[in-house]
Amino acid sequence: MLINRMGTMVLPFMTLYLTRSLHYSVATAGMVVSLWGVGSICGAFLGGKFTDKFGFYYLQIIALIGGGLLFILLGQMHHLTTICITTFVLSLVNESFRPANSAAIAHYSKVENRTRSYSLNRLAINLGWAAGGALGGFIASKSYTALFWIDGLTNILAATMLWLKLAPSKNAATLKKPQEHPKPATSAYRDKLYLVFIVLTTLFAYSFFQSFTTLPVYFRNKLQITETQIGLIMAMNGILIALFEMVIVHNLEGRLHILKYISVGVTLTGISFMIFNLLPGAFAVAVISEIVITIGEVLSMPFMNSFWISRSSESNRGQYAALYSMCWSAAQVLGPSSGSLIAEEWGFHTLWWFIGGICLLATLGYIWLYKKVRPATT
Repeated sequence: MLINRMGTMVLPFMTLYLTRSLHYSVATAGMVVSLWGVGSICGAFLGGKFTDKFGFYYLQIIALIGGGLLFILLGQMHHLTTICITTFVLSLVNESFRPANSAAIAHYSKVENRTRSYSLNRLAINLGWAAGGALGGFIASKSYTALFWIDGLTNILAATMLWLKLAPSKNAATLKKPQEHPKPATSAYRDKLYLVFIVLTTLFAYSFFQSFTTLPVYFRNKLQITETQIGLIMAMNGILIALFEMVIVHNLEGRLHILKYISVGVTLTGISFMIFNLLPGAFAVAVISEIVITIGEVLSMPFMNSFWISRSSESNRGQYAALYSMCWSAAQVLGPSSGSLIAEEWGFHTLWWFIGGICLLATLGYIWLYKKVRPATT
């Protein structure tokens, strides 16, 4: 995951690439990024199905190699139609990795250290994100095309490492084929409280994804922050999470209900966007906003993983992981396109108030959900 995420450079700079390098409008760029989300929904659904049926290991290998080749191909596309088609197929293949990876973490970990296991995985992701974001900003200022090659090659390198270290023939903990389980008593798609959680998490993800799509455009066009500075701000998020998340999760886990932590985290996420309407300045305000959203991320995302895994079993884990991935993908469909449209039609200030309101609505929903599940969970 560290190797893979160190090359994550395309998606954070996709909007800037389309608007500044290929000279498409902000709305068009938002539509292309939304197509990524459409492919992600399909990929997450198929990934969950294939994980439960065929196991997590080989699906991860195929998704990484296929995604790597498609990243390189996307960098060669310049016509809008071919960009849209390649983006959709790439996201479908790439996103099928997520349910398999979530199931793999659950498989390799134990119940007593599962939340920390997901945090450790996020540590690798965010260390890679910090390196990739900082380096990506520098590379983007020189050549956007190079971003696609780096992203693709690190995908393939991650697949190579997965084969060298965790192949069934080389690691006894990796199953050669999925174990047979009885049909689960509860389907994830019929778990009503979990479906409420998915809707609320979609609202949160819708807001959170603005930080990778409309927010960089706001930084560049309205606050006049350079690509290199944008990369450093994004890297700060990864560095702070790498330094503090596991320590914070270790100290907080078990003290309060996980939905309480999620509620606070979602509230802080909303505040991080409204800050731009409340405080003057440019680079300093962007840094403050990034710190606030990072705290919100630390208090929400690790515990969101804990919530869905607590409601699943080995026989239906792919379903639960797929739904969780799909809600993020759905947000990626709705977020960039509608956020870009709001920014173009009514301005960024309106967008930031709107995002703050969405987060407040989600917070109220998580509080309601807490009251419903409290008797059944710790």
